Amino acid sequence: MAKSAARLKDIAEKTGFSVNTVSLALRGSSRIPDQTRRQISEAADQLNYLPNQVAKSLVLKETKSIGLILTDITNPVLTAVAQAVELELSERGYLTLFATSNNDPALERKMIESFRARRADGILIFPCNHREIDHIRHLRARNYPVVMLVGDPDSGVDAVCMDEKAGAFKAVSHLIEQGHQKIAMFDGSAERGNRDKLDGYLTALSQANIAFDPSLVVPPALPDVRSGYDAMETLIRRDVGASAVICPTDSLALGGLRYCVRHGIDVPEDMAIFGFDDTEFGEHAVISLSSVNYDIGAVTTLAIDRVIGLINVEGDLPPAVVKQVEPDLVIRESTAPPARR
Repeated sequence: MAKSAARLKDIAEKTGFSVNTVSLALRGSSRIPDQTRRQISEAADQLNYLPNQVAKSLVLKETKSIGLILTDITNPVLTAVAQAVELELSERGYLTLFATSNNDPALERKMIESFRARRADGILIFPCNHREIDHIRHLRARNYPVVMLVGDPDSGVDAVCMDEKAGAFKAVSHLIEQGHQKIAMFDGSAERGNRDKLDGYLTALSQANIAFDPSLVVPPALPDVRSGYDAMETLIRRDVGASAVICPTDSLALGGLRYCVRHGIDVPEDMAIFGFDDTEFGEHAVISLSSVNYDIGAVTTLAIDRVIGLINVEGDLPPAVVKQVEPDLVIRESTAPPARR
C-alpha cells in the first residue's frame, strides 16, 4: 500500500512547532528565526514532504505555468522554439505545458481548454490557421493572457513573430537581383491562411515589373521534405522555364533539392533554391541552403516578456500589441545567377 504524503501537521508533530510556524518557515518567512527554519526544513526533507501546489495556486491565484501549443512537433523550427521557451520560462520560475495540435483546429481548441482547466497562467500559441482565430480573440476578450507566435496586425490579439512578408520579399528580391525572372514558389497558404510569404513574393515581383505567372506557384501537400520533393517534380513537369524557387520552409527546400540531385538538375546553376527558417539541416545539406533566418532568441524573449507582462496585469488587459522581428537573409551555395541559355 502506498504511503500517504506527509502533511504540515506531521512536520509540526515531529518538530514541536505549530502548523502555522511550519507553514511560514517552509515559505521562507523572515518572521521565523534561521535556526527554526533550518530545523523545520530538515524535518520536511526527512518526511519527504512535498508542498501542495494546487492549494498554493488557489491561494496565490497563479500556477506559475504557461502553455505552449505547437502545430507540428516534427517541424525543426517549432522544436527549437519549444526548447528555447522551456529554458527561458524555467529561468523565470515557470513550468512549460506542451501540446501539439497537429494542424487540427478542433484539437487546437481542445488543447486551449485543457490548459485553462489546468489553470495555466497564460498561453503561447502557433495557431493552425493564421486568419481563423476567433476562439483566440474570445480568450483575449475575457482578459486571458494569450500571445500568438504568428502575427496579424489587425487581429486584436497580442503576437510576437518573424515578419514573414518582409523575409519572402527580401529573398525574391535577391533572386531577381541575381538575374532570375522565372521564380517559382511552393505555396500552401490557401489551406492554412498564412498569405504573408505569398504576399512578399508577389510584392517583390511587382516592384521589379515582373508579371505574376500562376503556373509558377505549386501548392505542396504539407510543409515537409516529401512534399518538397513532389512539388519540385510538379514544377519540372510543367516545363514553365523556372530558374529559381522560394520555399516557405527549409524542409520543402530540402525535398526540392533532393529531387534535383536525383534527376541531374544542377543546383544552383539550373535551379536556385531558397529556403525559409535557416535550420541546421539546411545549413549542412549536401548543397547548403540559402535561407531566410528565424531569430528564435528574439521571438522567444519578446513573447515571454509579453505573456508574463499580461499575466501580471491587474484588471483589464491593455490593448493588444503585435511585434514583428525583421529577418535577414543567409546566402549559401543553393542560390546563384542563372546559367546562360
